[in-house]
Amino acid sequence: MAKKAAKVPSFEETLGELESIVGRLESGGLSLDEALSEFEQGIKLARQGQQQLQHAEQRVQILLNENAEAELASFDDEDD
Repeated sequence: MAKKAAKVPSFEETLGELESIVGRLESGGLSLDEALSEFEQGIKLARQGQQQLQHAEQRVQILLNENAEAELASFDDEDD
């Protein structure tokens, strides 16, 4: 049987879980082992979020470079 690929959480999901971990760590109610485990998971999530942001930045740069001659205009939503 083929293994299913693990779903990669969105940036927002990653950030939400990281915020939850920070809250649990700040509560002070965890044992040392639990706190270290939470901290380790937080580091993994922070790195994952950083990678997601770098990927998004690369995508934006690619899009901007595809038509470097195009004039950029400011967004004004009051025209609607």
